[in-house]
Amino acid sequence: MTPAPTPPDTGEDEAPRSTAADVARLRRRVHRPGSWLRPLARIGRASDGYDPAEPALLVDRIDRVRPFASAILAIRWGMTAVTLALASGAFVHADWPVVVWTIVLVSYTVIRTVSPLRYEGDIRSLVAVFAEVALHVAAVVATDFWESPFVFSLVTAIVVAGFARGYGFAIRVGLGAALAVSLGEAARPGYDGAQLRTAVQWSVVLLLVAVVAGYARRISGEADRQHSLALDRLDRLSDANALLFSLHRVAQTLPASLDLGDVLDSTVARLRGLIDFDAVAIMVFDDTDANWQVIRREGAALPSRLGPTELPPPLMKAMAENRLVEVPDLAGAPGVGISPMSSSGLYTVLPARGAVIGLLAVESRRPGAFTRRDVELLEGFVEPVALAIDNARWFARLRTVGADEERTRIARDLHDNIGQSLAYLAFELDRIVSRSDRGEDVGDALVQLREDLRGVIGEVRDTLYDLRTDVSESVEIGDVLEQFAQRLMERSDLEIRVYCDRGGPRLPLLQEREMWRIAQEALVNVQRHSGARAAAVRWRCDGEAAALEVADDGRGFPVGKAGRLDSYGIMGMRERAASIGATLEIHSEEGRGTVVRCFLSPDGGKKRR
Repeated sequence: MTPAPTPPDTGEDEAPRSTAADVARLRRRVHRPGSWLRPLARIGRASDGYDPAEPALLVDRIDRVRPFASAILAIRWGMTAVTLALASGAFVHADWPVVVWTIVLVSYTVIRTVSPLRYEGDIRSLVAVFAEVALHVAAVVATDFWESPFVFSLVTAIVVAGFARGYGFAIRVGLGAALAVSLGEAARPGYDGAQLRTAVQWSVVLLLVAVVAGYARRISGEADRQHSLALDRLDRLSDANALLFSLHRVAQTLPASLDLGDVLDSTVARLRGLIDFDAVAIMVFDDTDANWQVIRREGAALPSRLGPTELPPPLMKAMAENRLVEVPDLAGAPGVGISPMSSSGLYTVLPARGAVIGLLAVESRRPGAFTRRDVELLEGFVEPVALAIDNARWFARLRTVGADEERTRIARDLHDNIGQSLAYLAFELDRIVSRSDRGEDVGDALVQLREDLRGVIGEVRDTLYDLRTDVSESVEIGDVLEQFAQRLMERSDLEIRVYCDRGGPRLPLLQEREMWRIAQEALVNVQRHSGARAAAVRWRCDGEAAALEVADDGRGFPVGKAGRLDSYGIMGMRERAASIGATLEIHSEEGRGTVVRCFLSPDGGKKRR
């Protein structure tokens, strides 16, 4: 396995940061056509040698000295003013080294005023800090060491170092600068005790400046962290409060099952615990004929289906006004409600996905039986109930579509393989019978027919085995892919390599099964139709996101016809991907093979086993 590239350690407490070139290179890779493993880099590095060589995390570059920009500017110009005052005599006496260095340092101050020094934790900004220190040390050394008028300018460089990386770094920089100046002065002839005392005094001053600057940075950083932490905790508490409230409502009202019968049983039972009623009816809208289907009724005299104009008037009013309607007295209008015995009722819509998917009616035999509290409870009850009913209906439809698609696939497999082989055997048997009637020798033909029959039996066995092969709680998708690829290679000249994450986090079983069926369909298409000599299967999963890729070196599709929607195999793969919220991509070029990719994002479907 290729190790991940490690960025250089550029600071004591700085995180490695990616450069703009890294970002540009990553973007070029992500959008490069024909890259087999482009989307898999989001999931992780594999153990099979596949290495996308891309940074796993891109962090925004942050200027660490920007919060102190105003203080640095004030100190810089203050020290420059002191330097100009101390160096003014050099202009009168034509002390040209001092004059030149004065111009250089003032120019540097102007440049840093227009373009402030930045420290971003990388090598480039670290070199900029050292360059500023070196510049001022050179000015001091070149103009009479500790007696130089530029000693105060050196203070600015130490302050910048402290603000950039803390007092530990600033102390080392200050100590290095002090040693450079002191050792240079000590090497001159005539060095005496007075000069030594001056060197010690200035060294102590530089170290104190380093400590103060570093401590100021630490205090400011802690204050910012505390402030950010407090705001973050407040936001989390607010989010947790809203989430707990929502979860409480859902836990109290939303059935856990996706079976419609269980959902309706749980809904009616929960409703009885909240409201006292004698009759209840739940109906859903049928898109196929625009009628209302009564899916649950107790104590209600309603047919199983109602036309758009056959709804009880209170339900029609609730639907027209999209709100809960209370009728405290039904006695004066017999036949208005869902039961002729009722005297009062509550009628409301069931909203889901931004539309009315159903209606709910509860009635009592007592006039004015429902209180304001009952109205509020029902208003809070209908939304999660509507969501549960809608989920159950869609799940039932999905299960029906999946079963139909599976029957279609099995029929196609039987027709493509076994059906054609049986037709061939029938033709051969007719031919042998005709030859036998003519008195010809049919011994060799019967031997060949027996071998062909054995081949058909093998095809039947392989087909049934493939249909039974599936992932389970104990068998993960990587093992199933390996076994299936081995069987395909045994009955064809195709070479298949499988690269899979093993032993790590898995998807929920329903999602993993659909991903396996997509891979199976893609590999079968490669074997039957691509004319490929080699294929590769890659599977990456981190427990939340997953990526599947099947690539071959076959003839491919003609340009503009890759991934036709009318292709049975491709249509089946698209339906399976859509059923779990995954995305299917098919890329092909005539003469250059085909790549099938299927991605499942963390929010691509409910995680249910």
